[in-house]
Amino acid sequence: MAVPGNEGSSIISSEEAVLRTLSYFDIFHYPLTKAEIVAFSNIPLSAEILESSLNGLVSRQIVYPYNEFYSLHNNPLLVHRRIQGNERATHLLQKAQRIGRFLYQFPFVKAIGVSGSLSKNFADQKADIDFFIITSTNRLWVARTIMHLYKKLTFLTGRQHYYCMNYYINEKEYELKERNIFTAIEIKTLVPVCGEKEIQAFFAANKWADEWLPVCGYKLQQLKEPNRSWMKKLGEWLLGGNRGGRLDDYLLNTTTRRWKKKETRGMKNNKGVRMGLLTNKDFAKSNPGDFQQKVLSMYQQRVEGLMEKHNTASYINFSAK
Repeated sequence: MAVPGNEGSSIISSEEAVLRTLSYFDIFHYPLTKAEIVAFSNIPLSAEILESSLNGLVSRQIVYPYNEFYSLHNNPLLVHRRIQGNERATHLLQKAQRIGRFLYQFPFVKAIGVSGSLSKNFADQKADIDFFIITSTNRLWVARTIMHLYKKLTFLTGRQHYYCMNYYINEKEYELKERNIFTAIEIKTLVPVCGEKEIQAFFAANKWADEWLPVCGYKLQQLKEPNRSWMKKLGEWLLGGNRGGRLDDYLLNTTTRRWKKKETRGMKNNKGVRMGLLTNKDFAKSNPGDFQQKVLSMYQQRVEGLMEKHNTASYINFSAK
């Protein structure tokens, strides 16, 4: 999928930009406000252009308004679902901040951020807390293993869904290789918790996201860094040097083999989705059911369908004049 270009500021191109934005969030059944449409658009939209574009799309029944929200479906229940999800997210984000500060105290963890639906201020009734984690170079697999051993204990209390540590990178590889609308939105909505310096370096290395989302800003904020705990200091001292490096290589190889067996057997997680983990010396990324690729495929299909509908409706509307 090519990077979307600047298609100008005419009414038609701005309508297409609005439809592209709504179509992506429609995958998640999430209506948007005007401010959000502007933020996640692939071209800058002034208030006047946005208003004119939305009026045209609403009049042709391609987009449907409800209170301050806009959707591709004439279904007010989507708005009610969103409002309830936003309210739940407000409380869950506070919990995510506390848990993130706790996770920061594990050895070799350099930064913690909240990702996933919660970073977009939404949480359904079965919401997880997804974390993005930056580790020291050559210690990613040591850090991940220790943290996931702790997560196994959370199953005893039924709190494992609060500790979804889905994406690890080390400070050697800040720049993400996958450049698409999915990763651009994940970068721009990432909520920093700890590790201000590393989070800023991550944002700086991924400025390519501006090509996809030229208006949406990064969530740069001043963080109050917690003091390093004795557990963190001790673990980093014990596993420093060549010994820690060899252990990191061993854990990478062991984890990769174990996950390949799971994928070969078609094992599923507790949500019934086929399990998957992408591994490398410098990253570990959960990939249940090829989720990212499925989202991109659905997005492409929606955009193509909407462009056809939009062009047909525009032609009929023009002919009527």
